[in-house]
Amino acid sequence: MKKAPLILLALTPLFSEAADWPQYRGGAGDGVSSETMQWNSAGLRAVWKVPSNTGFSSFSVGGGRAFTLITQELEGANQEVVVAQDASNGKTLWSAPLNVANYDKGGNDGVKDKNDPSKNNDGGDGPRSTPTIVGDRVVVMSSQLALRAFEAASGKVLWTRDLKAEHEGRNIQWQNAASPLLEGGLLFVAGGGPGQSLMAVDPQNGNVVWKAFDEKMTHATPVAATIGGERQVLFFLQSGLLSVEPKTGKELWRYSFPYKISTAASPVVGGDIVYCSAGYGVGAGAVRVKKEGATWTATEIYRVPGNTPLANHWSTPVLKDGHLYGMFQFKEYGKGPVKCVELATGTVKWTQEGFGPGHVILMGNEVVALSDAGDLVRFAAKPDAYKEISRQHVLSGKCWTTPAVSGGKLFLRSTVEAACFQ
Repeated sequence: MKKAPLILLALTPLFSEAADWPQYRGGAGDGVSSETMQWNSAGLRAVWKVPSNTGFSSFSVGGGRAFTLITQELEGANQEVVVAQDASNGKTLWSAPLNVANYDKGGNDGVKDKNDPSKNNDGGDGPRSTPTIVGDRVVVMSSQLALRAFEAASGKVLWTRDLKAEHEGRNIQWQNAASPLLEGGLLFVAGGGPGQSLMAVDPQNGNVVWKAFDEKMTHATPVAATIGGERQVLFFLQSGLLSVEPKTGKELWRYSFPYKISTAASPVVGGDIVYCSAGYGVGAGAVRVKKEGATWTATEIYRVPGNTPLANHWSTPVLKDGHLYGMFQFKEYGKGPVKCVELATGTVKWTQEGFGPGHVILMGNEVVALSDAGDLVRFAAKPDAYKEISRQHVLSGKCWTTPAVSGGKLFLRSTVEAACFQ
């Protein structure tokens, strides 16, 4: 009897509040994990590591499965493929092609020329969108704006909603990179034509619940947040930020913001402040959102143009206690810094070089960063100074993907391999 407590203690997992990671940047889409982990001082242990052929699609994890997008040569062409892997061992459970893989500004159709290999288009570095898990199904937004639902267990196609063919879809150079946002039982996507450029889709049958606006999409995934006591979905478009009522699509407020070449980082919401940023000389801005009566206003509180100090190329920061933590840089591959930035003022609190344009998530009081060179780095989410806790090289290849956390395990991938660490 006296040994029972010790046995129970030994069996207690070194994490808490295990949860699925069902969509891009986690359940709430904000890069925050509800789990806490006790990290082994000897470093992470690889549960599995398998080849993963090109792509910047991150993992979504649920029901014992991990989903991502890769490219694969099928029938003489590079195809964009959704893959379901066993979360316990990395083995492929099923895969399904989506469309020909072509992620440049135009290029050919991905079909290989056996007589002249120099003419072959390898599809860039592969798909960028991350699958979204909705109960017993997984929904994918392809690079060619086709929204498709698969049975999570088998890969059976349940429905398809093609924005190009059915909604006068207008793609963007380098093709779609945004992921479907799950909020309030609906999926939110951009990419349709006039009067239907934004839409909410029922994940059970693919039916359009509402469609509205004449907006041009970006590569940024929308986010959901509660501002002023009201739930809303925020799209980061070529015109700037647009907030809508999730159930109806009614416009709540706007913030005009410049667009050049590509906007890829999602907005970040902290209380009544919304932060947004882009590369290519655009820089960052923030607004304070208020509602008086039935009228919403978004008042700019700062605007910092240029590629420094606040540009986020495609790396969305995380928020902790009024401060942003993340990769604030533009095309500084392998060397670009992580920074701590005060959300309310845009003031840079500290800068640490040596990360490149990877991605970050937040776990408790720690930021977990995956550098573009494959280093997994933990540092304290504190504004006084950069304090590194651990660093370990975990992946080969180019790592422009976001870590996923589920059941005390980290799911990571690069353009070369995918892995699970514990």
